[in-house]
Amino acid sequence: MDTAPDAEREAILAALTPIVHGIAATFGPVCEVVLHDYRNPEKSVVAVAGSVTGRSVGGAMSEIGMRVLARGDEAADELNYVTRARNGTVLKSSTMVLRDSAGAVFGALCVNVDVSAVTRVQDLLGALAGAGAAPADLPVTTFGDDIDSVVEALVDAHRTRQRGSWAELDRAERLALFDGLDARGVFAVRGAVEHVAARLGISRASAYHYLARARAARDTSPGDHS
Repeated sequence: MDTAPDAEREAILAALTPIVHGIAATFGPVCEVVLHDYRNPEKSVVAVAGSVTGRSVGGAMSEIGMRVLARGDEAADELNYVTRARNGTVLKSSTMVLRDSAGAVFGALCVNVDVSAVTRVQDLLGALAGAGAAPADLPVTTFGDDIDSVVEALVDAHRTRQRGSWAELDRAERLALFDGLDARGVFAVRGAVEHVAARLGISRASAYHYLARARAARDTSPGDHS
């Protein structure tokens, strides 16, 4: 087996590790920098500095990482986006994909900055100036060292966007649920189908069936040119 690509990727990760700590030290305790190796999604964190999301080396990717993983080599950098962690922390983040010399995506360098205090000050100044409060409708993102918790959060979020329990969903809604989870990269994680099945209270065979049907529908859709 040709080990050259892996050796190159290891060299890139090793070169970026001190940069992780340098960036976090520059911006202080409100900043967290995470280096991911997507070859091992369940334990993708290979270096981390700062503790904004509480992750550690050996931890799992977030749902943002899953989305990048799902896009494969078509993934692009996502810069200066704002999300809310499940504990209420408002984060300004950037995710920069890592590629080897062949252009294959294999990881990401992520920067998360806690801007909760800035947001509170902005709201206070707006109130003093008589301006209405800005809407707090930010997308919620799950961060954690346990990949199962990330998968569960995604399943629950997609399910509540539908009509509740699996039994209450019609066929189209069930397919939409699996299609949405697949688009977010959930099923790129080992054992995810089984975990999703358990979370939904269905058999593994049913989960595989709906995943296959969702993918088939997407592949045959006239508007799908990906």
